Amino acid sequence: MTRRRRQRGRLAKLLAMLMLVIVLAVAAAAVWGGVTYLHFTRAPLNVRAAGQTVEIEKGRGFTGIVRQLRDDGLSDASPLLWRALAVRLGVADKLHAGEYALAPGMTPTVLLENMAAGRVLHRRVTLVDGWTFAQVRSALQKAPRLKQELAALTDAAAMVKLGDAEQSPEGEFMPDTYDYVLGMSDLDILARAHKAMQEYLAKEWAGRDPSIPLQTPYQALILASLVEKETAVPAERPEIAGVFERRLGIGMKLDTDPSVIFGMGSAYAGKIHKSDLETDTPYNTYTRAGLPPTPIALPSRAAIRAVMHPAPGDALYFVARGDGTHQFSATLAEHNAAVKKYILGKNNR
Repeated sequence: MTRRRRQRGRLAKLLAMLMLVIVLAVAAAAVWGGVTYLHFTRAPLNVRAAGQTVEIEKGRGFTGIVRQLRDDGLSDASPLLWRALAVRLGVADKLHAGEYALAPGMTPTVLLENMAAGRVLHRRVTLVDGWTFAQVRSALQKAPRLKQELAALTDAAAMVKLGDAEQSPEGEFMPDTYDYVLGMSDLDILARAHKAMQEYLAKEWAGRDPSIPLQTPYQALILASLVEKETAVPAERPEIAGVFERRLGIGMKLDTDPSVIFGMGSAYAGKIHKSDLETDTPYNTYTRAGLPPTPIALPSRAAIRAVMHPAPGDALYFVARGDGTHQFSATLAEHNAAVKKYILGKNNR
């Protein structure tokens, strides 16, 4: 064998070994990359505690989102790994802005799937039956991550924003629990609650008992707010409504303490006195006949329904028994006896 042939043979062996090394290196890199990728997709994000969230701003591209996740300390993985996962899931160009809930153990796969599906975090705020508008304002102000627009507005200005400029805000919002997401405002919640109240009131008004002595849906709303504040016992609402509507029908004063208390405003200190009942305000139903000028609270659906369909009967009076229920009477003599029994503690002999 000539020297040249031996050199060619050695060169061929070296090339073969080099190719083998390259193939092995590529294979090793592929294995390492595959293992790294699988570990990335299955390893939990760095979520520090339950309740943690991540907020993705509008207009951020994929690279910006990955950078934000790194800046927030959720993952230090390479953007290439995030891109590879997003491509495999088919979501690289489908990620939505918003606030997303995180949980211990959540993986990059779950987070990307949530962002692609737009599963943004929904929070809730509850408007409670019997609340005044001041209490509604307070609840909305305390709602986490709800954009605050109401604080800069008077009550009248808020109603202008809601498209109901001529109306007082009292009683105008349906008590209920409302969902909201990041970016929504307190005015958005009020707009939904106002629409819900108007729609329900219109529906109930259309199906009302035609004999009730009320001329407009707004009068029904006012009366429903009085019923709401007078009793917390569902079965009594139609009875209370019946008493008030019979009184209205014969021109008798309503004599309802909750309306007086509302008219006292900040002067009310937890107890109502005889002098308060004698001090005239637009809401003093002991000094003025008819309905007060506005609702005094948020009436529930049940209170509105009770006003539209009051219980029949002849009762014109009621007094609290002290256990949450009321004693109803048809005559003043019966009522006075009930007052002695339940208020003064003197049984009629």
